[in-house]
Amino acid sequence: MDILLQQLINGVTVGSVYALVALGYTMVYGIIGLINFAHGDVVMVGAMLATTLVISLVGGAWAGASPMILLAAALAVAIPFCMGLGWLAERYAYRPLRRAPRLTALITAIGVSIIIQNVAMMVWGRNYLSFPRIIEPTVHEFLGARMTTLQLVIVFGSLLIMAGLLAVVHRTRLGTAMRATAQNQEVAGLMGVNINTVISAAFLIGSALAAVAGIMVVSYYGVAQYTMGFMLGLKAFTAAVLGGIGNLGGAMLGGLLLGIIESL
Repeated sequence: MDILLQQLINGVTVGSVYALVALGYTMVYGIIGLINFAHGDVVMVGAMLATTLVISLVGGAWAGASPMILLAAALAVAIPFCMGLGWLAERYAYRPLRRAPRLTALITAIGVSIIIQNVAMMVWGRNYLSFPRIIEPTVHEFLGARMTTLQLVIVFGSLLIMAGLLAVVHRTRLGTAMRATAQNQEVAGLMGVNINTVISAAFLIGSALAAVAGIMVVSYYGVAQYTMGFMLGLKAFTAAVLGGIGNLGGAMLGGLLLGIIESL
């Protein structure tokens, strides 16, 4: 039973990350019907940026800084950069093809993914980057299983972010506009909704979630590389489909379920 509980804890930790990435897929698909295969590479960019920044800070004047300060600095850099990357992809790659056949946009998304991967390879090289061990692995015992402080931060941080996203979608004017656009773009436009702004907001929010997920992944596994986004994105897309793509709650449950299944 202790081994089973340990694997459940590991599965929930990884599944929380899958759920965060899956939310980005399902938001975009729910609004414009696009499977953004470049989303996993946005996660990779966030992870690589955070790793590079933390390495430079730890090796410089911030050597004795608190882990929370270092992670906050990494988030402050990775989130805006990934949001900008997502906005550029939507504005210049996907928006001109919005009325084109879905296959055209899908192939374009794969092309954007390839471009991001190769640019990342030219910037950071082919080798793995090691994320500094800034969080001490404090272990908490529970019924014979072990859970580290980092795992607790990942799980509860993911849950808070998911709850915040649900609140935005269901309790704010932006969320109402998103749901209206997902139902019918033409009618939402007639009601005064700026369709381009709503779709850009979906990409910005999804890219911010991707940046957070990238930092969680690299701090958990300790390494980052330019190809890491492909498999992570594929698993998150599978989680989104498993939970019913276009459904935020389903994407969350699908990510957690996939992480537990993979762990077991």
